[in-house]
Amino acid sequence: MRAAVVVRPAVGDDLPGVAVLCAEARRESAAGPQVCLSDESKLVRQLSVLLAVPGGSILVAFQDDVPVGFLLARALEPHIFNDEPSLYIEALYVSQDARRRGVGHALLTATAELAAQNGAVDVFSVPIPGSRGVQRFLARLGFAPAAGHRVVSTSVLQRRLAADSGASRRGTRGLEDLIARRRKARTEGQTGPVDLRAFHDDLRESTVPLVSETAAR
Repeated sequence: MRAAVVVRPAVGDDLPGVAVLCAEARRESAAGPQVCLSDESKLVRQLSVLLAVPGGSILVAFQDDVPVGFLLARALEPHIFNDEPSLYIEALYVSQDARRRGVGHALLTATAELAAQNGAVDVFSVPIPGSRGVQRFLARLGFAPAAGHRVVSTSVLQRRLAADSGASRRGTRGLEDLIARRRKARTEGQTGPVDLRAFHDDLRESTVPLVSETAAR
């Protein structure tokens, strides 16, 4: 007989087991670094911080007293982007060996109860990158697209900004060079490719006496 799924809020002793599942989720995702750290001891500290944050919750699913899934959530008060209380699911994961056994459904049942207790009007979720199964599961339960997230490491962002700035400067110099070439082309079109300035000077000098003689007459 299949063991029943038990979901309850995590306590301090549960966090190492949740950290193991977080590391498993990282290895499974094609975007591992975006999911979590690889160091389980650091993960335990981060999970402890979530529990200490106002509204922070960690729900853990157990089968035979073994953690097989978790859900990280935060109850949010009204803020600048939402004038109603809401519940934000930061991560939802079920171990590969425990899937299709009602674990995810049990976790979200407990989450819905948590949302109701906090007066949350909406429940938001950001599935782990690449987890199409979770996305389909959430869609089946009524979750609809609301917003998307994009992420970049600070070092990559700084590098790309520097490269983009250099490209902009090169583009400005290129534009200035183009303008200078066009001005030169217009000037050459008016005077010809041969410098006639000396000829024009000689012509003016030779015509001055003629004008003087005419005036004298």
